[in-house]
Amino acid sequence: MKCGSPDRQNALQEVFAHAVLGQHPHVVRYYSAWSEDEHMLIQNEYCDGGTLEQLITENRRTLKLLSEAQLKDLLLQVSRGLKYIHSASLAHMDIKPSNIFTSRRAAIRNTDIDGSDADVVYKIGDLSHVTHVSSPRVEEGDSRFLANEILQEDYRNLPKADVFALALTMLTACGAKALPRNGEKWHAIREGKLPTVARVLSEEFQQLLKLMIHPDPVHRPSSSALSKQAILQPASKLSADSLREQLCAQKCRNALLLKELNEIQSSTAAAEPSVSYRTMTSSSGNKHNRSSGLVGKKINRSLSLAMF
Repeated sequence: MKCGSPDRQNALQEVFAHAVLGQHPHVVRYYSAWSEDEHMLIQNEYCDGGTLEQLITENRRTLKLLSEAQLKDLLLQVSRGLKYIHSASLAHMDIKPSNIFTSRRAAIRNTDIDGSDADVVYKIGDLSHVTHVSSPRVEEGDSRFLANEILQEDYRNLPKADVFALALTMLTACGAKALPRNGEKWHAIREGKLPTVARVLSEEFQQLLKLMIHPDPVHRPSSSALSKQAILQPASKLSADSLREQLCAQKCRNALLLKELNEIQSSTAAAEPSVSYRTMTSSSGNKHNRSSGLVGKKINRSLSLAMF
């Protein structure tokens, strides 16, 4: 990109954003930048899986769709990347499939809630539209993923505009037809109506995506809240708090069972008949011919014990 061109300004914007952000597993890593032959060059991390857009295009060609488990993993990973960006008081402002990169080379293997292994790492790239939330300089991104409040120049909730764009990115990955750039369908989405998708989604997942495109950005979940959503968490990574709650509940159940056991044992002991002993004299009256023993001696008896 030539010096002084708009593209060069975007490149400098990206360099500045990387300088502020540093390194995160779900943000494409920046290495260096330099000017050469009137061109601005940026060296970033190589992502060997290409972009999410390329993956979606290939899936359409082969009539394949990501499973809901894979979609949830995608949403969780990108949410974590956005959370990191937003924690620096920055907003990406151009989240879309072509700006989500994939890597299989250093894959993080998980077992998600549906039992499938996650072998792709998703990373947010192209930071050329990044802006500071307290002093924004907003350059509108792709209109297909643009939140309505940005079009109205309402910049009070810029991170929530990223959440809106992420929801539409997810819907594209779910097999939605080409998103409109304008017109009635464009406005219908901004009114909170989910576009039709090819993948059948669970009700709870649909409701989460619908909340992410809520017309009022205040009601959309933050990237931090998304990264903690229970339905996105793999079973192998239950929070420590959740495990502690389960342990406490089990201890309470055990205490109740022990109390019931003690009560049963006490009532059983109280109901047992007492055994009496006496001295028996022979019918001959000979006091040397006496024997002592239990009443009913020589009678066959059975013994029953109840074990608890």
